[in-house]
Amino acid sequence: MMQQLLIYPLLLQLLLSIILMFMWRHINAQRVVSIIGSAVGVLLSGMLLYQVWTEGTQLMQAGSWSAPFGISFVADVLSSTLVLLTSIAGFAVSSFSSASVIPARLRFGYFAIFHFLILGLIGAFLTGDIFNLYVWFEIIIISSFVLITLGGEKAQIEGAVKYFTLNFLASIIFLTAIAVMYGLVGSLNMADLAVLVPKIENQGLLRVAALLFLVGFGIKSSVFPLYFWLPASYHTPPSAVSAIFGGLLTKVGVYAIIRIFGLLFLDDPFIADMLSIIAVLTLFSGAVGALVQRNLRKVFSYLIICHIGFMIMGLGMFTEVAIAGAVFYLIHDIVIKTNLFMIAGVIYRIKGTINIKKLGGLYESHPLLSLLIIIPFFSVIGIPPFSGFWPKISLIIGAYQDLDYVAIGAIIFASLLTLLIISKIWSEVFWKKGEELPIREHFLYFKDMTKLRKIQFIGPVVFLTLVTLYIGFGAEHIQQLSLRVADELLNKEQYINAVLPNLNQ
Repeated sequence: MMQQLLIYPLLLQLLLSIILMFMWRHINAQRVVSIIGSAVGVLLSGMLLYQVWTEGTQLMQAGSWSAPFGISFVADVLSSTLVLLTSIAGFAVSSFSSASVIPARLRFGYFAIFHFLILGLIGAFLTGDIFNLYVWFEIIIISSFVLITLGGEKAQIEGAVKYFTLNFLASIIFLTAIAVMYGLVGSLNMADLAVLVPKIENQGLLRVAALLFLVGFGIKSSVFPLYFWLPASYHTPPSAVSAIFGGLLTKVGVYAIIRIFGLLFLDDPFIADMLSIIAVLTLFSGAVGALVQRNLRKVFSYLIICHIGFMIMGLGMFTEVAIAGAVFYLIHDIVIKTNLFMIAGVIYRIKGTINIKKLGGLYESHPLLSLLIIIPFFSVIGIPPFSGFWPKISLIIGAYQDLDYVAIGAIIFASLLTLLIISKIWSEVFWKKGEELPIREHFLYFKDMTKLRKIQFIGPVVFLTLVTLYIGFGAEHIQQLSLRVADELLNKEQYINAVLPNLNQ
């Protein structure tokens, strides 16, 4: 069993999707199966990360076809960490969905599609083949398109059209880049590409392929100037769907940039400099966009864009401390953004709106909940010793070592604007006196929920808040993990030798 452990998180999500399809009308049973299955997924993913940490990079060749001819699944520290984070976020959102998504939507296969989305995310993190990365991306797009339209409201359809159009365009560009790369080297296995790319004589065409990959992945990860689809779509579906989108969908694009560019293109100073410039502009545009929004979920959507800049910046520097900072921030951001969108869902159930100007008085009416929420707020700002603080220190050290004072200024600017934005939210939503909002008929407010449903509603927020506290107060462990990822990315021979063990024989 342990030898093929890396495939079990994938098989589990596929099995859950199939089982839930046959439980179409049994909503309560679907809830139980989804939550228990997600908990098992966390266990399997944790076992995978432990195996990779102790035994090194794990490999599985589908159909026993050896690389580069077969389909490779590869679990190194980076990919197995992201599989674990995906499982943790999936477990939290599964429980949150069981309490927050209305039965009418659950009857149309919500949980089956949800686990199919998690399947696509885990597959993207574990694949060792660039074409199969495209296939997993398509599974993610199809699943997320169904989830974003489930319910058929006007705002959802409008957001879905923008979401699908831009992501479909990104897929076309990505597929074009794959075709160019295959034409250049005749292989699509990532490890094999890492061996062959330095031997390519036509560096101009190689740079064209790199730019195509950058545009395709840039749309999916919402970097400047390709981000405008995200705040136009992420605020439209139910909060549970927005939570899994906000926490993970852009991060799979960031992972693709880290994996593909780390293996193939960052030896080119032009590409590295371009990533650094894009990172600075992403930090500025996301922060300024969040500052002027009134819809709480739109604010969080722009903060996703802003904070993607921290991860791209670390990759652009491509030094050990900077990459460690980027990976640390990636770990922190998956947890915190998932939690923020669930918090927005809780506020919506309490007040019946997420318009910041209409909200208020939440601390007076729900003091314990407000004190719980302030922990993720402190973390997203980066107040020491919470989780958002430590990766920024690594990024500033990396920028200082490179004498990149523009990057240092951008990090400080984005951090100060994040502080201003969260302070504004706290003042408007929690401190100020709330106005009496009209009671919405047929709307289930938080106070009207059963005790069990309240636990399912608040429990995931508490769970991810505890994970956030561990990331912040156990920062030495996350930093050790991030430094090992940085070492593997900088010394790509480890990845190559794991996938192609007979290369030097």
